Amino acid sequence: MSGELSASSRPSPQAPAPRPADGGAAGEPDGWGLDPEQRAAVFAPVGPVCILAGAGTGKTRTITRRIAHLTGQGVPGGQVLAVTFTTRAAGELRARLRGMDVEGVQARTFHAAALRQLSYFWPKVAGTALPSLVDSRIPLIAKAAGGRRLDRSELRDLASEVEWAKATLVTPEDYPVAAEKAGRDTVWPPDAVAGLYAGYEKAKRAAGVLDFDDLLLLTAAVIEEHSWVATELRTQYRHFVVDEYQDVNPLQQRVLDAWLGDRDSLCVVGDPNQTIYSFSGASPRYLVEFPRRFPEATVVSLVRDYRSTPQVVALANALLDGAGTAEPPTGGLGAQAAPRGLAEVPARRPALVAMRPPGPEPTLLECADEAAEAKAVVARIGALIALGVPASEIAVLYRINAASEAYEEAIGAAGLPYLVKGGDRFFDRPEVRDAIRLLRAAVRSAEADRPAGLADVVADVLRAGGWRATAPSVGAERERWENLAALHRLAVALAAAEPEAGLERFVAELADRAAHQHVPTVEGVTLASLHAAKGLEWDAVFLVGLADGMVPLVHAQSDEEIEEERRLLYVGITRARAHLTLSWALARTEGGRPRRRSRFLDGLRPTRARSTPARAARDERGERGGDTRARVRAAVRCRVCGQALSGAAARTGRCETCPSRVDRALLNRLRAWRAAKAEELRQPAFVILTDATLEAIAESRPASPADLVALPGIGQVKLDRYGAEVLALVAGV
Repeated sequence: MSGELSASSRPSPQAPAPRPADGGAAGEPDGWGLDPEQRAAVFAPVGPVCILAGAGTGKTRTITRRIAHLTGQGVPGGQVLAVTFTTRAAGELRARLRGMDVEGVQARTFHAAALRQLSYFWPKVAGTALPSLVDSRIPLIAKAAGGRRLDRSELRDLASEVEWAKATLVTPEDYPVAAEKAGRDTVWPPDAVAGLYAGYEKAKRAAGVLDFDDLLLLTAAVIEEHSWVATELRTQYRHFVVDEYQDVNPLQQRVLDAWLGDRDSLCVVGDPNQTIYSFSGASPRYLVEFPRRFPEATVVSLVRDYRSTPQVVALANALLDGAGTAEPPTGGLGAQAAPRGLAEVPARRPALVAMRPPGPEPTLLECADEAAEAKAVVARIGALIALGVPASEIAVLYRINAASEAYEEAIGAAGLPYLVKGGDRFFDRPEVRDAIRLLRAAVRSAEADRPAGLADVVADVLRAGGWRATAPSVGAERERWENLAALHRLAVALAAAEPEAGLERFVAELADRAAHQHVPTVEGVTLASLHAAKGLEWDAVFLVGLADGMVPLVHAQSDEEIEEERRLLYVGITRARAHLTLSWALARTEGGRPRRRSRFLDGLRPTRARSTPARAARDERGERGGDTRARVRAAVRCRVCGQALSGAAARTGRCETCPSRVDRALLNRLRAWRAAKAEELRQPAFVILTDATLEAIAESRPASPADLVALPGIGQVKLDRYGAEVLALVAGV
């Protein structure tokens, strides 16, 4: 911070910020690939801009290109602060900007940005070092309880209530009235919670520590109360981008207002349909009322969904239609930004419009009890992996974290790798810490300079720590192995992107990722709560436990709470790219009290499957469940004579009597590509594409995705993963 804020070449605080001219398709750099709505957002003039970005509509592409456009028009990168809600999102922003050669832009979470600024200004304001941060409120909450014995659940609930109060700028004195007005369902009477809250603040001051909300409170206060701090900070940062703006709380908005001052170069991105954190103080009000605060704001709606198939998008739209207030798309796909001064933000976004080719129908899976549900889900996961869907592209999402245990057991028993999102952070895991220590030691040794590829060097170091190329079958050992394998895959990726990179560069990359919690991909099925899945996506998603009382939760009583539960399910549905299964159990245990599926599923009409004993047996053998119509494909015909084929001939796509027209040179290129891909993904070659499929490609020489998907062995997953590379090989590119 100090280096940035002391730069002598800074313009004076009064100097006007450079304002790039309006752009358009003619001024769009090659490779940006913007649709009309994205282009309107990217090239909107400097000033207030509100981007309403539906799920999968390319918001990150849009905001990174807007930042790149600003810097390309003369705005120094160091004057731009992009704020996100997760370290992963901030890391992705930084990586994309680096890939576009945009330097100097700060992309951080609210708390990380506040910590950086406060660490610089606090010693000058207070004359002392910034107090240390507490990782958890729980110990201080327990101390403030005055010896009253509380179980872990009570402590968590009380800590959450203190967090809500601070996030909404409510003091201990004002808490009882504010809690009643907000309809808070408190574990203690409001007066008692207020007393505990006051005791917590007193215990915190006595210990000389801060919590994470204090970072934001103190940052805002320092800027508001010290004009020289405001001047210096606002000289540094002149342009702001805020992602997930529908989830901003009053405390975060106060910090943002302090950063802005009386300026208006603010671009916010959000989606009212994805407001899922109201319980912790977040409010979509700031997003919805943005044009009222800035009457000259440019408002752009992104509705083209590039993530999910039309089947998934249709289900997501239908879910919101069930709320009774969803709006149809307006203005067509070519609609541009609303004119300045005339824009309005609807409380609910227009329906998404799918841009991907069709895929499989979503499935509703009804099971007798929760054990049967877990078993059926895991069988379908195994079938998807057998079809070539990587385990890392599959997720099981549930409403409450307690639901993970049944799926951990079932997936582990099936011998499949998995990881639980929300557990220990990746870089804090013992095996990862030990591996990084070994890598650092190797950098200091002479062996680090040996003439070997980065991936090989990293593999050697990991093997010295006990890692082996062959994965254990199940359990905690498999999870540890997958974490180390993720480090090796990261080394492979870095070597491909930077052929000259050595071990020292790799260790530096790990240090940067650890600092920003930018976690590499771990090869395993993801288990996560619906809240934790926000901002992520997978090829296949299983939404489990969709019984009334669970989704929506039994505690959700008011209309507002019920609708937030609906939006949470919407977030879960829109995490899926192609394969989507929604499941529930008719009882918690065998012979237990009956229950019904979630009311949110009423009226939705995707493929329905019932987990009968016969179906369960098929699932265990890896056969596909669901509606019979989903299993029927058009008859395969010989690509030479056109005759209908069956049996082995259908798998090869040619009659035994028809002459082969295989392009041998192309077949050799395809085989070499497949071998390299198998090595890269650590999968058997036949899982990528079979020999018969390679021969079919080399014989028919497909020129388009439609030609390719018509061949035996090429489904939607294979097309999405390998289609572009295969077509490039066929074209000789």
